[in-house]
Amino acid sequence: MNAEFIDALVEIEKEKGISKDIIFDALESALISSYKKNFGSSQNVEVTIDRNTGEVKVFAKKTVVEELENETLEISLEDAKAINEKYQIGDVVKIEVTPRNFGRIAAQTAKQVVIQRIKDAERDVIYEEFINRENEIITGMVQRISKNNVYIDLGRTEGVLLPTEQIEGEVYNQGDRLKLYILEVKKTTKGPQIILSRSHPGLVKRLFELEVPEIHEGIVEIYAISREAGSRTKIAVYSKDPNVDPVGACVGFKGSRVKAIVEELNGEKIDIIVWSKNIEEFIANSLSPSKVLKVEINEREKSALIVVPDYQLSLAIGKEGQNARLAAKLTNWKIDIKSESQYNEETRS
Repeated sequence: MNAEFIDALVEIEKEKGISKDIIFDALESALISSYKKNFGSSQNVEVTIDRNTGEVKVFAKKTVVEELENETLEISLEDAKAINEKYQIGDVVKIEVTPRNFGRIAAQTAKQVVIQRIKDAERDVIYEEFINRENEIITGMVQRISKNNVYIDLGRTEGVLLPTEQIEGEVYNQGDRLKLYILEVKKTTKGPQIILSRSHPGLVKRLFELEVPEIHEGIVEIYAISREAGSRTKIAVYSKDPNVDPVGACVGFKGSRVKAIVEELNGEKIDIIVWSKNIEEFIANSLSPSKVLKVEINEREKSALIVVPDYQLSLAIGKEGQNARLAAKLTNWKIDIKSESQYNEETRS
């Protein structure tokens, strides 16, 4: 290796942010392995690289002993003193053993080490970038599909949309552009693994933040979201400004804002509900689009009895109980729904 190699390391340090010393340390370790592989593994050796010239030297490390038993690892006191009078029993003597053609091996090893270090550094940069973006939204393109996992091109790296994070019934084709939620970023031996989601409630939250300026500005806030991905979502919002209607802000002019979100989610229904400090009012709102006549709450059990008009019972419960289930998840209260006639009959008896 020569001065050109040192210059190349200086460039790598500037461009990739990898310290020269880190590469030198890794290279010295790798050259010890190369030496042992090519010239005898039983020796205890040390490799040094001159940081200015790039010159590589190999030294055998031998312990000074009174009686020689292993020539590879030991040196007699007499021989050690012939090198330097100061050596004593137990000292370690370094003897240069650099092979003639070791420069070629060093150059090949250096190339491999530098390539690997650049890969590692780039992986670290990608990891740091994405670990800070967990729980954010990102746009990516479907790259390939393998064993029901959908791999998404995110530019400098790829993410994976696992079957558990896909929207049921949603079809993914190569080249499709999607908005996705960054669920988790893991550090693995193969580099960062970015787990994406289309089914997480956080995706809906981030889509509303993108589409509704009042949410982005903090005037309107999202209190809670309950979601059955691909089918229906309920989102509870409130306004910090009495002059701003939170539902109107989320719906947008002629429904433009919510329509954009529904389109991104391939037709998933979205109920936008006003959150209220008054729990009876909040529970009544959560059963939208059904009309609620009465709410009786049990604070101790955190349960509520809801009375709805007879003709709206099935609407309040929803298909396969979905509306009631999402309302319970949104409010964090147990919900029991009765029709007006059922309620009147029970109170009479």
